[in-house]
Amino acid sequence: MVVPFATSERSTVGIEWELALVDADSGDLRQVAEYVLDAVAPVGGGQHPHIRQELLVNTVEVVSGVSRTVREAGHDLERSIELIRTVTDRLRVELMCAGTHPFSRWDMQKVTDKERYATLIDRTQWWGRQMLIYGVHVHVGIEDREKVLPISRALLGHYGHLLALSASSPYWGGKDTGYASNRALMFQQLPTAGLGFQFDTWAELEGYVDDMLHTGVIDIFDEIRWDIRPSPKFGTLEVRVCDGIPTLTEVLSISALIHCLVEHFSRELDAGRDLPTMPPWFVQENKWRAARYGMDAILILDREADEQHVSDDLARWLRVLEPVAHDLGCTEELAGVADIVARGASYQRQRAVAAANGGALDSVVSALVEEMRTGRAVLS
Repeated sequence: MVVPFATSERSTVGIEWELALVDADSGDLRQVAEYVLDAVAPVGGGQHPHIRQELLVNTVEVVSGVSRTVREAGHDLERSIELIRTVTDRLRVELMCAGTHPFSRWDMQKVTDKERYATLIDRTQWWGRQMLIYGVHVHVGIEDREKVLPISRALLGHYGHLLALSASSPYWGGKDTGYASNRALMFQQLPTAGLGFQFDTWAELEGYVDDMLHTGVIDIFDEIRWDIRPSPKFGTLEVRVCDGIPTLTEVLSISALIHCLVEHFSRELDAGRDLPTMPPWFVQENKWRAARYGMDAILILDREADEQHVSDDLARWLRVLEPVAHDLGCTEELAGVADIVARGASYQRQRAVAAANGGALDSVVSALVEEMRTGRAVLS
């Protein structure tokens, strides 16, 4: 099985942002995605190039074009959101983003009427129907296929950092789960989802894909739903670790961190240096720690099992990545990572709002809606 990797310009960036459609009065989810998508479709038909459907009809996804900077990608996202609001404002529907909706019931949600979604639900049953979750995916262009797998393995060492920063799903079905990111552990229940295999060569990846196709596990490459995966059709490395992120400011900050890490590791390869790797059992443990404890997690840093608090290690990496951020034009956005650490990640802010309002989760939705409207965290 040959898996061709598309030609892509080095360190270009694209962002995909899944948004929930919520009722302006009740805060519950609204099943109006199909109406919204039809209303924003180009004249003459077809799908809007930057606004897409998703598994559930309470969700739309906004995607940037291929961009040179995360700021440029953010402008694309802003324009799409402005267009969506010309429709949703008339419906008294608000946009919101978090890893999960705080109180909506998964068993009340409708699936988009598409064959590929019906096939997914038919196969995955109870777990598939529970995928009432939202995420942010970041693509970074890789100019040489031989770099893709080494960089993806190196990025696994930063899985916990990215999940802790973006963790925004403490609630599920109206209950506090005790986790910072309930979404991360739910999504990995799907076939081929979660942490991927640490292949050394592209041929090993092709052998895996061949086996998955031959046995009917997947029909196309995109059904490999790893948290960090190659995207051969785009010529990118796709980072799917993050929970849904409530504000554009935070989306761009965490995207800048991903963008800089990929370019940093690419430069290390150019210099002839081997990239760091982590044993799969340490990567798995870091994922759980970040999902459970969020910004209070103590992460395993290397093969020697050295450990450090996530915020301290983030501070170190922000210093390391300063020159890369300068070259990629995202110094300001990368600096915003420190702001997330200082004021608290979304799961922390959500719990603070709930505590201040007697545990009422509709107040959490209202706060998340306000954050989306203003484009910045307002809950601290």
